[in-house]
Amino acid sequence: MLRSHTCGELRKKHIGKRVALAGWLNSLRIHGKLVFFDLRDRYGITQCVAKPDDNSMEFYKQLRKESVLLVKGIVKKRLKGQENKERATGEIEVEVGSLEVLSASQPTPFKVEEDVAATEELRLKYRYLDLRRQGLQKNIIMRHRVVKAIRDFMDKQGFLEIETPFLAKSTPEGARDFLVPSRMHKGKFYALPQSPQIYKQLLMIAGFDRYFQIVRCMRDEDLRADRQPEFTQFDMEMSFVKEKDIFDIVEAMLKHVWQKALNKKLKTPFPRMSYKEVMERYGTDKPDINFDMELTEITDIATRSGFHLLEKISKQQGSVKCINTGKLLDMLNNKELNKLEAIAKSHNAKGIIILKYTGSGLEGSLAKHFKKGFSKQLAKIVQLRKGDSVVIIGDKEHSIVNRALGAIRAELGKLIVPKSPTYNFLWITEFPLMEWSEEDQRWVSAHHPFTSPAEEDLGLLEENIQKVRSRSYDLVLNGTELGSGSIRISKPEVQERVFKSLGISKQQAKEKFGFFIEALRYGTPPHGGIALGLDRLIALIAGSDSIRDVIAFPKNKLAQSLMTGAPSPVSREQLNELGLVVKK
Repeated sequence: MLRSHTCGELRKKHIGKRVALAGWLNSLRIHGKLVFFDLRDRYGITQCVAKPDDNSMEFYKQLRKESVLLVKGIVKKRLKGQENKERATGEIEVEVGSLEVLSASQPTPFKVEEDVAATEELRLKYRYLDLRRQGLQKNIIMRHRVVKAIRDFMDKQGFLEIETPFLAKSTPEGARDFLVPSRMHKGKFYALPQSPQIYKQLLMIAGFDRYFQIVRCMRDEDLRADRQPEFTQFDMEMSFVKEKDIFDIVEAMLKHVWQKALNKKLKTPFPRMSYKEVMERYGTDKPDINFDMELTEITDIATRSGFHLLEKISKQQGSVKCINTGKLLDMLNNKELNKLEAIAKSHNAKGIIILKYTGSGLEGSLAKHFKKGFSKQLAKIVQLRKGDSVVIIGDKEHSIVNRALGAIRAELGKLIVPKSPTYNFLWITEFPLMEWSEEDQRWVSAHHPFTSPAEEDLGLLEENIQKVRSRSYDLVLNGTELGSGSIRISKPEVQERVFKSLGISKQQAKEKFGFFIEALRYGTPPHGGIALGLDRLIALIAGSDSIRDVIAFPKNKLAQSLMTGAPSPVSREQLNELGLVVKK
């Protein structure tokens, strides 16, 4: 090894030892005839001090930041009062005996520092420089520790990590496939896997009753902060289980991860709510339960409120709900208050009503329309205190009220800053099996077509499909959907009924899923599983707003690699081999 120690390793116990350090020049300062410079690697930073003569001083002056240096010297104790208490190596420094430039750096396109001023586009173009920043390196190291903790735990629980194919058959599972043309079979295509869903079910049929995989998945979707065209998930499947068995394993695994990666304890079991309950209480199926601000039904008192519109909605069997925002609205200006109304309208609400409780009545632009007795009833039901404000929404469609208020609750939740990082998990259960797609004008799977209906709802499949509950579940962390899973369909006749309900004909089912339906006929154990978004999990642990901060080489919002230039054109010869023509 060129180096004897890393740049984060030396301590008081090493004083007097001869060492060799290698790393990047982080900073350089000249004080008279002394040169101080910091050497950095992924382990930390060590201060070095040189005493060059007049001839070699020019050499130090010409050193550029981010050049790779090899320093040999003796570990010294820093002078009293010059220690750096914020640095692990802050009590020592290395007195330089010799210095070699292993690789000189040209001026970098941006400063490699934590408070980087460069745009994300520039940092993604020079990602290898951006990754030198300690914050991003900590994220990647955390990712390694989390993955290792998962693998160690699953191995002890008797799970086998089994790889599944990347070149698969294109099947309608929800998102758009990435297609790979076949050179050997011109005109035919592989699909990159959106998930290993069918393969892991086939593994259950094959008798591997405990499977997991840290797996790459690909979906050709429009991107946002928590999406990438290629992403990683923790994938798991078990045979002979019910929902509780899945919950228990996942909770124990996450408890182990938190202990190993963060040295923190998680409280288990995680709370559980049905989809119906969580929508009524929070207006979303991925609520942040770090704060209260629940939706409160006030339809009954709205009937006699004096406000014509709300009275009309109440009498038409509609819904009127509100949230007690406490003093949060006092923090918002008019522009921010208008944004709340815009959020409500984006969820098809007609608008919002904001009222402030004075202790004896209501204030607000619409307060004059309400009867005097309404304020007392409202204060009692919503537990208003003097100075609290409420946001009210009413509509004949209950789902519009829930989703609009839920979105406002989520927006206001950004104003609530926890005193310390909190991790509140929540299981959501009993999702609808199907949901109506306005775009396709048909029923589609709420999760995927292999999700088992609730046994007691099987009789509704053909007649009241909107009432059929599924045996699916989501795991939510701090308002982010971390993953989804379900108990799967294990009987071929039930799978065929679900396909039929989705408008998939027998011929289409045979073309797309024939091999899978046939496999179900050879003895399929009851089974279920879950997939957790690993990138999202690491981002939440690291406190990052974007999963791009926890992926070594992510794509930008347009699914491009600014560093390599992918996607890029290919030669005509390559296209001819594949039998393809590019139309402009």
